[in-house]
Amino acid sequence: MDAKILIESFAEFARSKNVDRPTMIRILEDVFRAMIRKKYETDENFDVIINADKGDLEIVRIREIVDDNSEDIWDHDKISLAEAKKIEPDFEIGEETYEKIELEDFGRRAVMMARQTLIQRIKDLEKDLLFQQYEELVSEIITAEVYQILGREILLMDGEGNELIMPKSEQIPKDRFRKGDTVRAIVHKVEMINGNPKIILSRTSPIFLERLFENEVPEVYDGLITIKKIVREPGDRAKVAVESYDDRIDPVGACVGMKGSRIHAVVRELQNENIDVINYTDNLDLYVSRALSPAKVTSLQVNEEAKRISVYLKPDQVSLAIGKGGFNIRLASRLVGYEIDVFRELSDYEDEEDVDLSEFSDEIESWVLEELKKTGLDTAKSVLALTKEDLLRRTELEEETIADIFKILKQEFE
Repeated sequence: MDAKILIESFAEFARSKNVDRPTMIRILEDVFRAMIRKKYETDENFDVIINADKGDLEIVRIREIVDDNSEDIWDHDKISLAEAKKIEPDFEIGEETYEKIELEDFGRRAVMMARQTLIQRIKDLEKDLLFQQYEELVSEIITAEVYQILGREILLMDGEGNELIMPKSEQIPKDRFRKGDTVRAIVHKVEMINGNPKIILSRTSPIFLERLFENEVPEVYDGLITIKKIVREPGDRAKVAVESYDDRIDPVGACVGMKGSRIHAVVRELQNENIDVINYTDNLDLYVSRALSPAKVTSLQVNEEAKRISVYLKPDQVSLAIGKGGFNIRLASRLVGYEIDVFRELSDYEDEEDVDLSEFSDEIESWVLEELKKTGLDTAKSVLALTKEDLLRRTELEEETIADIFKILKQEFE
């Protein structure tokens, strides 16, 4: 293979991969200089001139002419007078020889290896460029098409045919994709594994919800409204704390839109995930009350050292504060950064008739009592007022444990 065919074929391949001209020339020169070093041990006294458009290659070896008896005769950049005269009879000591080296002088095997190296270098460059491209897109929304559905992940293609991955853990539980579906997600992270970029997408990240708000709410995109914090139980519920530094703007109203027009678009994208938008405030008591919405808080006590808040509500507000599956209280705790314990407010009469759960610490394990208290159940009668099915749904206790609790508490009132 002559130099013209090698360079032209490489240049065509490089252009098909959108490699710019300076990078292409640099790769060609690096590969040819590696060939020179392998054959001549150094490339310091060689010039490599490449014209990629015409397919021209010129490799020139430059050496200084020295006396035949000189001690420098074995240096890589020196040549004896006798050897120089074989190139040009008129040469004299002290002059430089410019000897053109043909590609064929390196041998057929070296040329074939150079061709493979050039192609591999472009492929490696392509991977590096893809990694850099998506590294700059981390936390940004992109659109991709589903092309294969696997057990633990789905594979997608972007507009340029690059493979993207969305693991099961980064999909909303209600997501149901089919081949050919168009999917919106954020670039969650980009990793380089064994020289190959791995691009992971996510629809469960709070940042995905934030980007959707930026798309739907111009005030958020323009920075007039700031999203202070987002917490999610993907596909079920989310809480978004927003703040505006402009008194003329109602941040909650702007995010929800006229008759919910703005937030409905976000909810649909998230498979009907319920979204609570609340006004952020530095007043912790007020912030907690808003975070537990739609429940109405009667009073609360803050324990700064333990980072816990005891919230007291009327009996009919307890289930609202906890929410279906406990989502509301869990999200509120994460939003305010404190563990929230919910307690029912009881009348004096109920206090005298009822028994605090802590009285049963000898018969019921402490972790079980703690689990009951997390759901706002702090007395025997508050537990007995529920069915076993209610407790199974609201706590993480097993059916057998719940049966034992009911048995112990009922004995107290018999």
